[in-house]
Amino acid sequence: MKYYLEITLLPNPDINLLTLWSKVFQQIHLGLVEIQDNQKRVPIGVSFPEYVIGEKYSVLGGKLRLFAQDESTLVRFDATKWLNRLSNYVHCTNISPLPERLKGYAIYQREQPKVSKERLARRYARRHNIDYDTALLRYSEMVYRLIPTPFIRLKSLSSDNTFCLWIKKITVAESFDDTFSSYGVSATSTVPEF
Repeated sequence: MKYYLEITLLPNPDINLLTLWSKVFQQIHLGLVEIQDNQKRVPIGVSFPEYVIGEKYSVLGGKLRLFAQDESTLVRFDATKWLNRLSNYVHCTNISPLPERLKGYAIYQREQPKVSKERLARRYARRHNIDYDTALLRYSEMVYRLIPTPFIRLKSLSSDNTFCLWIKKITVAESFDDTFSSYGVSATSTVPEF
C-alpha cells in the first residue's frame, strides 16, 4: 500500500457515533462492491487508526483510512461521491502518499463469533430441516460469553437483514499485499499503521 485517504467521523448531537459508523461504512461497502473484480477481490483496504481493544469492550474510534497501491485506485473509488449525503457528519482528506515512518502493519479481518445459542439453533434447524425447539436443545449447555471485538451494524441490501460486522485487528511485523473483501478487510493482507 502506497497511498491513503482518511475519513473522520465528526461529533454531532443529532447522531451517535455507532449509528454514524453504520451509515458511513454502508456507503464505503457499496463503493467497494462497485470496484471489485470478477473474483470479488477489492484493491482497497481499510484501517481504524483509533482502534482500541479491551477486556470487556473495544472501540473503532472515529477515523477510517482507505489504502491502495496507487493513487488512481483511490481516485476511481471517489470516497467523496459515496459519502456525499453524509457530508455534514464526515471529513474526508485528499489522497496522500504514505508517510516515511510507519509504526508497523496490521491485519483487519472479519470475525464471526458464535454469540447466541438462539441464532445458532435457528441456523441449525434451517440447515437440518428440524424444528427450532429440537435444535435449541443442542445448544442448551452453551455458556454466554462477552465478545470484546468492536463491530459495525450493517444492513444487507440483498436480504434486508441487519447484521454485525465484527472487526478484529492483528498487529504483524511484515507487510503482505494482496486483495481485500468488499468490506475492505482481509484475513491475510496488511495495511500500514502510523
